[in-house]
Amino acid sequence: MFNIADMFGKIKEMQEEMKKARERLEVITVEAESGGGMVRVKANANRKILKVTIDPEVIDKNDPEILQDLVTAAVNKALDESEKVAKAEISKISSEFLPNIPGFDPSRFGL
Repeated sequence: MFNIADMFGKIKEMQEEMKKARERLEVITVEAESGGGMVRVKANANRKILKVTIDPEVIDKNDPEILQDLVTAAVNKALDESEKVAKAEISKISSEFLPNIPGFDPSRFGL
């Protein structure tokens, strides 16, 4: 028999677990690089850039586009990796509370 109080209890419990997961994502870090390591980017799993390191060898005042491209590539890689980590963390929690629905991505709903 369907019990609405149980359902709301589960929703509240899931919200608390999601809040804890988001806090954990702040301390999980990923790193990415481009240009053979000449540009390195560190981000957390909440998609925040924490640090950018640039090898002085890649800085060319006559060709700034190279550095711009390397930074862009490294940042995009770091953000992609942080998103993968975040989805995996959120998926662990949502699988405990939500039915397995093929194609359902809880991260699209802020879960």
